[in-house]
Amino acid sequence: MEAKAVAKYVRIAPRKVRVVMDLIRGKSVVDAFAILKFTPKVGAEAIEKVLKSAVANAENNFDMNVDNLYVSSCFVDQGPTMKRIHPRSRGQAFKILKRSSHITVAVDEK
Repeated sequence: MEAKAVAKYVRIAPRKVRVVMDLIRGKSVVDAFAILKFTPKVGAEAIEKVLKSAVANAENNFDMNVDNLYVSSCFVDQGPTMKRIHPRSRGQAFKILKRSSHITVAVDEK
């Protein structure tokens, strides 16, 4: 039985979060936390928060042993995109896309 946690509408582009997500997929929870702690990317903080929540869900809801947990699946989906306008010269306007992410992390026992 796997325990999962989801963070929705995180204001980081999915492309930036996927770079960090690929580092922890399939790793043990202890290794994943160590990797996230020393990864200098913006997405590492958000993923660490979701992973912490998934571990807590596994421990409290499913009585799993924290030492035997590993990241069974993790993925990032694109959330809604906010459209903004950046004024340019001669009356033009360029579009700014502020993207958001839905981060899902699932952990399971070995």
